Amino acid sequence: MPSWAPSASNRAKGGGNVGRTEAPVTLRGYLLCVFAAFGGILFGYDSGYISGVLAMNEFKREFGHPDPSDDSGYLYHTWEKSLITSILSAGTFFGAIFAGSIADWIGRRSTIIAGCGIFSLGVALQVASTTVALLVPGRLIAGIGVGFVSAIIILYMSEVAPKAVRGAIVSGYQFFITVGLLLAAVVDETMKDHMDTTAYRVPMAIQWVWALILGTGLFLLPESPRHYVKKNRHADAAKALSILRGQPVDSQYIRDELAELIANFRYESENMKSSWIDCFRGGWGNPAGNLRRVTLGMAMQMMQQWTGVNFIFYYGTTFFTQVGIKQAFLISMITTAVNVGSTPISFWTIEKLGRRSLLIWGAVGMAICEFIIAITGTVSEGSKAAGYCMIVFTCLYIFFFASTWGPAAWVVIGEIFPLPIRAKGVALSTASNWFWNFIIGLITPYMVDKGYGDLRARVFFVWGVTCTICVAFAYFLVPETKGLSLEQVDQMLEEVTPRKSAGWSPTANFANQAALDDADVMVAKAAHHPEAERTEKV
Repeated sequence: MPSWAPSASNRAKGGGNVGRTEAPVTLRGYLLCVFAAFGGILFGYDSGYISGVLAMNEFKREFGHPDPSDDSGYLYHTWEKSLITSILSAGTFFGAIFAGSIADWIGRRSTIIAGCGIFSLGVALQVASTTVALLVPGRLIAGIGVGFVSAIIILYMSEVAPKAVRGAIVSGYQFFITVGLLLAAVVDETMKDHMDTTAYRVPMAIQWVWALILGTGLFLLPESPRHYVKKNRHADAAKALSILRGQPVDSQYIRDELAELIANFRYESENMKSSWIDCFRGGWGNPAGNLRRVTLGMAMQMMQQWTGVNFIFYYGTTFFTQVGIKQAFLISMITTAVNVGSTPISFWTIEKLGRRSLLIWGAVGMAICEFIIAITGTVSEGSKAAGYCMIVFTCLYIFFFASTWGPAAWVVIGEIFPLPIRAKGVALSTASNWFWNFIIGLITPYMVDKGYGDLRARVFFVWGVTCTICVAFAYFLVPETKGLSLEQVDQMLEEVTPRKSAGWSPTANFANQAALDDADVMVAKAAHHPEAERTEKV
């Protein structure tokens, strides 16, 4: 394995071709897969820019009503602020659900490109809007596009990435989310003092740039070979594998991997269909059952939100002000920078230490930090020493999240589903993320604000308890999937429990002689008959 690739060790112990189903990772193939992670910027930027725009005086004058209580002389109603902010999550929730079926119909890559188009339409409506009545539909439509992208980009990266570096590549998605959040904060800060409508229209319009880059770039990438196998287009699958792995289409590596994909899909198809109802078959007692996997994926994304990290990113400035910390805006910028700087650590650790270990120890680290913040802020609220302690442990808390649960939760949901329901399973898991994102964003102000829950720093006792639950969740329910192909993950779930999964090794491939023969025919067809190659060009 090249030294530049943060790769997992091979877990195969059987003879024959068990350990060499996939080709060696090339730099070109690695970068092709990494590019898709750029989609995280849409998620991060679109989530982050609106908070700064809502505070701009020009935005208040354009969309608000006369109100002498505000410095600008204008302000929007509370329900309008809530609707403008939350409607994005509603769009992304439904967009993610729709994308599950569309990705099985037209393909993973095409669905992401379609999502970029829908997102661009929403951006155009937002930039053109002069009333809340047009701004809200623009946010809703853009949210549907983000839902398409956020669900299927994980699916696409998981299916095209080599198994040795799959975790590192999918972790790049979380990294670009953090970059998007930081870029949104920088753009808002740069534009906030402009004295015309460019103050808020520029931050809105920049969203389109990210969609253009992602949508255009994906035209140059191949479709997922696993989608082609599902559609019985094996020659196209061979060509796509050739591009992604940087190998000649008639190489032994392409033949072996294609045979494994064909054989595994045939095996899975004998036991399950691909409808929405099939996502919930299998029973909870069967670790390899669809119901267990879908519940795990949805719960994984729920628990990621219940780590409480978005409380800091959504309400950190007001929280630090409430507990008596000065320069709260600067502290919030620091936590955002820590988030961006810490995420790349996972590129290495997620392959070397594994998904399961990161989730367990990351939750332990977050829980300790949160209990310290809660105790310090409650016992000595307002003191200088308590303020410094809270800032330090908040940064450590963000560090633990960004290097563990932030990326690992996305990696796991891309790996645990069988091919017949993979698109729908990832879509349901992503929709769960957006649903709980919305719920936590809605209820936390009532938990901490005076006149309601008034928990103030004590809210971190809540996050500490939920992170303790995350430890138990990861220990008992999350399997170790590093170093395995997606097909080998299916084998592992059928044979061992999550607690024993780290020690499991494949001893045989799915590919039988019939699948190998089919792969030979299709590889030869793709290599010698250009009409079979369709449009898979780079």
